[in-house]
Amino acid sequence: MTATLTTPCIIATRESRLALWQAEHVRDLLSHRHGLAVELLGMTTRGDQILDRALSKVGGKGLFVKELEVALEEGRAHLAVHSLKDVPMVLPEGFVLAAVLEREDPRDAWVSPHHADIHALPQGARVGTSSLRRVVQLKALRPDLDIQPLRGNLDTRLRKLDEGQYDGIVLAAAGLKRLGLAERIRAVIDPTVMLPAAGQGALGIEVREDATALRALLADHIDVATWLAVHAERAVSRALGGSCSMPLAAYAQWQGDHLVIEARLGHPLDADQPLVCARAQADLPRTLDATTAAEALGLQVVAQLRDNGGEALLAALAEV
Repeated sequence: MTATLTTPCIIATRESRLALWQAEHVRDLLSHRHGLAVELLGMTTRGDQILDRALSKVGGKGLFVKELEVALEEGRAHLAVHSLKDVPMVLPEGFVLAAVLEREDPRDAWVSPHHADIHALPQGARVGTSSLRRVVQLKALRPDLDIQPLRGNLDTRLRKLDEGQYDGIVLAAAGLKRLGLAERIRAVIDPTVMLPAAGQGALGIEVREDATALRALLADHIDVATWLAVHAERAVSRALGGSCSMPLAAYAQWQGDHLVIEARLGHPLDADQPLVCARAQADLPRTLDATTAAEALGLQVVAQLRDNGGEALLAALAEV
């Protein structure tokens, strides 16, 4: 699929229930708005297969997208739909992010059968998450908590909670809401308490760079406000070499005409170390032409993080 658009259009997707929902959502958008015949190509990625180790130990975010990119490269699929927080900050040569859809709730969610929120947990309670970003922020809030690894798809994580393996778990609110599981959320965690990951809650559509007709079509589906916010966030992660080994949060939101971005960086080896925080804002037009300015705003936050003590944390990360 290069200069002309042929059908059926094939979407490469992971086979988890949430990934399939996301791919079906994009399928329906393309079908209803453009009359395209769209099919799904379900695939199992390395990230789905390795469930006994933290992502930071086995290759990071790219484990969830590599097989999908191979399908694009070989022409077996034309586009891939990703949770943007799972997409590496630098795409392989020959691939581009063609669209970012309107963001769902970007916040983290507290899920627990017995405890209303994190503050209500008893001393030493067991909390499940495999995100270093969440670990360092939970430790900053409640140093006494026993934080244990939690891997698997959304249904697997909820099952482990229901089996009593944890007193509570932290998940992305967006995934729960998309699957009709909002009732499982005991509390949505305010970003002042737990800052989201770069791109959290947003869906990204990846294509081959030479798929010009498809890129033009997908441009109609870009939500500009979300596009600019996540480009600012991803600029933070890209500049700092963001990976699953780095406890980094970056979240941008609009306040009128201002795009305001905050970032937090934790110690990669000692979650009890204080977080390094930074914040910046800029007056931006909500147009795709402002993408470079949004990324520049992210770099302002990077400079602040480094000045505020982030250099020492980055040096520790280099030793991981």
